Amino acid sequence: QVQVAESGGGSVQSGGSLRLSCAAPGYIASLYCMAWFRQAPGHEREWVARLGSGGETTYAHSVKGRFPISQGNAVSTYLEMDSLQPEDTAMYYCAATVIACHGALVAGTPHSAYFEDWGQGTEVTVSS
Repeated sequence: QVQVAESGGGSVQSGGSLRLSCAAPGYIASLYCMAWFRQAPGHEREWVARLGSGGETTYAHSVKGRFPISQGNAVSTYLEMDSLQPEDTAMYYCAATVIACHGALVAGTPHSAYFEDWGQGTEVTVSS
């Protein structure tokens, strides 16, 4: 059974918008943390945004105010990416864990090691 599945992504011009979706059908709604990470060619994977089962959200400084994350039905999340810039070009991954978001932090930032289920990734390309 697929634990995490993403959809969305694509190619847009600078200033455009895209919407990513992620579902975790095997998770229960009472306790989870879902997060988006991204990895650009030649760069390390970095955290983008996270959503807790209580609806709490936090963002990386680079996307705050541009990439709102929201809660969907059951255990799912959306990442609305607005004002996209070429530096946002990357493979975007959705990840989930059965622990609360505050337990998945290293130095105050969600760390990939705490997320046991990952989507296959969806590519986002922003041209100037």
